[in-house]
Amino acid sequence: MEKQNEKIPSPREIEKEISEFLAKKFKSNVKIMSPVVLPQELTVEKDKELPHKIKKINFDLLPEDLIAYLDQYIVKQDMAKAILATKICTHFNRIKRAEDYPDDINEMVGSIKNNVLMIGPTGVGKTYIVKLIAKKIGVPFVKGDATKFSETGYVGGDVEDLIRDLVREADDDIELAQNGIIYIDEIDKIASSRNLIGADVSRTGVQRALLKPMEETDIDLKVPHDPISMIQEIERFRKTGKRDKRIVSTKNILFIMSGAFNDLTQIIKKRIMDQGIGFGAHITSPKKDIDLLKHVKSEDLIEYGFESEFVGRLPVISVLENLTENDLFEILKNPNNPIILSKKLDFDAYGISIKFEDEALRIFAENAFSEKTGARGLVSAIERKMLLFEKKLPSKGTKKFPVTATVIENPEESLEALIVSPDEKKINDSFEKLSNKEREFIKTYLKSNKKNLSEKHNLTMTSSRIDIIAEYYTRYIMDTGSGIKKIKSFYDEIKKIELYFFKTHDINIVLEEDAIDYIIEQFVISEIHLDTFYKQLTKDFELGLKLVREKTGKNRFFVTRKALLNPESFISELIKHELST
Repeated sequence: MEKQNEKIPSPREIEKEISEFLAKKFKSNVKIMSPVVLPQELTVEKDKELPHKIKKINFDLLPEDLIAYLDQYIVKQDMAKAILATKICTHFNRIKRAEDYPDDINEMVGSIKNNVLMIGPTGVGKTYIVKLIAKKIGVPFVKGDATKFSETGYVGGDVEDLIRDLVREADDDIELAQNGIIYIDEIDKIASSRNLIGADVSRTGVQRALLKPMEETDIDLKVPHDPISMIQEIERFRKTGKRDKRIVSTKNILFIMSGAFNDLTQIIKKRIMDQGIGFGAHITSPKKDIDLLKHVKSEDLIEYGFESEFVGRLPVISVLENLTENDLFEILKNPNNPIILSKKLDFDAYGISIKFEDEALRIFAENAFSEKTGARGLVSAIERKMLLFEKKLPSKGTKKFPVTATVIENPEESLEALIVSPDEKKINDSFEKLSNKEREFIKTYLKSNKKNLSEKHNLTMTSSRIDIIAEYYTRYIMDTGSGIKKIKSFYDEIKKIELYFFKTHDINIVLEEDAIDYIIEQFVISEIHLDTFYKQLTKDFELGLKLVREKTGKNRFFVTRKALLNPESFISELIKHELST
């Protein structure tokens, strides 16, 4: 009976006794190493306490809103921007409606996704447009190259890997990934060869492998024979004690394909000529060939080498235009273009401020256009012309570098003038001249986009505020959106001063818009800090406004820019005005 009532030792007590026994017999040569294992109960409880947050798409964009956003970054391509913005907005608004009214949608049989096919020459901005849209909408985005994917069973990447990549981009949030965008470039490379006798298995196989994901199917996230996938599954089983099959539905995943389709114009031309609708056989110029692409039909793509089922899953076709030399210049002039901003950052890394003359940008555009690679040629054209200066100037103590047409056309002479016997006044004057031109250009740009920018950033774009943003853009390296966000952050911080002043001094001040603009201007130009300004505001107004309150009983004061510049006069006027009434 005593043995039956004896307390059963716990695993830890047993481990301790065995350890003591081994220590006595083998000294310190043998030890028990206990694995660190979390009890299943604790793990489950922990999972309950910290549930995975599902990020839903809060989509409220309208087509014209998205077009206005793209206009800030993309030169030309008006039709392509209109088609993409409209169909993508429709796609995500339909998803939102389906979430709000699930019963209505479930009654419908089938659904056609607005998958898009983009056709256009290299370097016209196909990838850039899609990236901008994905960023604006806030959905995960992955890009794949059609030539690197194969039908399952062949050598190469499985097309289903795109879905798994999308989940990784969504930080393992399957719900978010199921509303993502998959972009596949060089899709024309998987068209079956028209000169091949027999089936072109490898290319048509990739097309068929894409059919189901492009429409609606479930993809298992577990990859057979993938060690990482197996480890992740073991880890989930260890925590939960369950084998969960993780599935991604492609129902709402938008597929966007793109390619150059170099020989497609010949197929379209032949069809049009055979139909005899008035187009003559003399249509040979590159410009007219691009115009022909606008007449592309499904039958042309099928003849090009695509399966009819594959073409049927790409109901939206968008044709992008060739870029002219002037278009390339406009890209460089765009204040949001990453090419010039990136080059400014390159020199800023060495403490060198750089400004570009319009004539220098035109030379870059001319050189890039001669390469016939579209906007891609701009980067290499600029690098070739700027590399010598980027190599030499950092070690010469140069602080300002005005890039003019003369600098680009005569690099050796210009470099010598900058580092051997620099004319500081001439350099500063040239730099200041380019800065002023840049500032005026930004003002014009902001005024022309005033309505859209005001709504986007929830900031009234007053004339003085536009001047401040232009000044900020000129002083620092950023796109206009980042500049406006910074000014908006200044605005929000300044508005907090009113509440803090009331809590601290029991005086209700209201800073007028012109006063706020003046304060922001001081932040930008004089680089003063908010706490410094607040101390000065307290010094200038606390005692005076308390005196006014005692004499008049008034405790709400509207502070203008004029009042900030001359607080004594402002308080005197307040007292005179109140006493006279």
